[in-house]
Amino acid sequence: MRATGLASLGFFYCDFRDDQKKGLRGLVSSLLVQLCGHCDAYYDVLSDFYSAHDRGGQQASDSELLQCLKQMLELSEQPTVYIIIDALDECPRTSKIPSPRDEVVDLVEELVTSRISNLRICVTSRPEADIAPVLDPLVFRSISIHAERGQNRDIAEYVKSVVNTDREMRRWKARDKQLVIDTLTEKADGMYVIRSASCFNPCSYL
Repeated sequence: MRATGLASLGFFYCDFRDDQKKGLRGLVSSLLVQLCGHCDAYYDVLSDFYSAHDRGGQQASDSELLQCLKQMLELSEQPTVYIIIDALDECPRTSKIPSPRDEVVDLVEELVTSRISNLRICVTSRPEADIAPVLDPLVFRSISIHAERGQNRDIAEYVKSVVNTDREMRRWKARDKQLVIDTLTEKADGMYVIRSASCFNPCSYL
């Protein structure tokens, strides 16, 4: 759909190991750059924004970047925009108020409640205590991977493959290998919950 111009896609992976990928500024900046490459109208919005800030000589605030993103998304007669935010729970919770995670959660809430008709959002995250209460009321469709037997089976197969192909672990006794496989599979705990929110109406879906 993106290749034929029927949709635009912005993808962002939250990574606590990378300062540019664990907060609001990195997320919004990435989405702006990705979207402007899909559509001339989005490019024009970002170009005007760039010129208004002295062609990069004046640093834009987080709120200004966010307004630029919303201006793009609110353009009329544009194809559907899909935004995927992966591993939201990896945004850190810090003593700063609001924390980087709070800012990203607030952004998701703001975009969903703005009811932009051609916007679809998918968020993946563990159901952390500070995330679930905000996102749960917004969710159109929620999938718990933790509850899927296939997820646990895939984790077990991956762990088994690593244990049986690693040069050092291949020398272990069979019972030790099995202990590692069983323990790591159990501790994996199903990994992520996927949440998707439609910003239009109950008949819309990602």
